[in-house]
Amino acid sequence: MIKERTLVIIKPDGVQRTIIGDIISRIERTGLKIISLKMILANEDTLWKHYNKDDSWFIEKGTIAIESRKAQGLSVEKEAIEYGKDILRANIEFMTSGPVIAFIVQGNQSVGIVKKLVGGTEPLTSDVGTIRGDYTVDTYSLANSSSRAVRNLVHCSDKVSEAEREISLWFDESEIIKYNLANERILYDVNLDGILD
Repeated sequence: MIKERTLVIIKPDGVQRTIIGDIISRIERTGLKIISLKMILANEDTLWKHYNKDDSWFIEKGTIAIESRKAQGLSVEKEAIEYGKDILRANIEFMTSGPVIAFIVQGNQSVGIVKKLVGGTEPLTSDVGTIRGDYTVDTYSLANSSSRAVRNLVHCSDKVSEAEREISLWFDESEIIKYNLANERILYDVNLDGILD
């Protein structure tokens, strides 16, 4: 469990707002360890693989988009699947608009801890004290009215299996560094022998 890994990506809005250090600091203060980090320009092919959505997801999200359009008195010009794909297209356009910071975090329950720190996907409903809740005021409704992706600063993996799949898309094993932190003895050593020596 102490070797559990998760992927974190600081999105272009986080980079442009110069809060990279604040985001990384919040994660490091938990005791989790960064084992690889890089600034990159994400490419479209990697992002389609990263989001890994199927037709049922596109139809489900597209159906919601159609209902929302009807409620706003807007015309419906496409099939549900295309509205669903538009959601991903907007995310990919956003994620390729500038540099991102991708990094791997390791430690006990890293997936769950990072998800808790990052907060819910929509900043408006994200709790105070989370990265999204504290650093941005974007909402789904504002993003939808502008036909763009919600600017929520950070991507983090939802579960361990997703984290491992995503990590393999963004990093080669040769880029991952195995090392020890003194911090890990405090967090994981059962006895803490020798502290008072």
